[in-house]
Amino acid sequence: MSFSASPRYWLYDLGQIYVLILLVRAILSWFPASYNSPLNPVRRFVYVVTEPVLAPFRRIIPPVGGLDISFIVAFFVVEIIVRVVLIRL
Repeated sequence: MSFSASPRYWLYDLGQIYVLILLVRAILSWFPASYNSPLNPVRRFVYVVTEPVLAPFRRIIPPVGGLDISFIVAFFVVEIIVRVVLIRL
């Protein structure tokens, strides 16, 4: 990811940052949350920022074998929007 100096691509850059935040959420989900963890503020921020996008996908896509695949679908949809739509603005 490279940040452009041109204001034309600022939406694309923000989209790329959002994709990275989604990846951080996926990684944080592998580790149990404890009350005393120094990562709690980061975890809360990541969840607050990503939940509005992920919640609609969870309502549409049921878990498969106990696995929440809505995150995977949401991740690819956001990635496609960022790479195909926002780069053309």
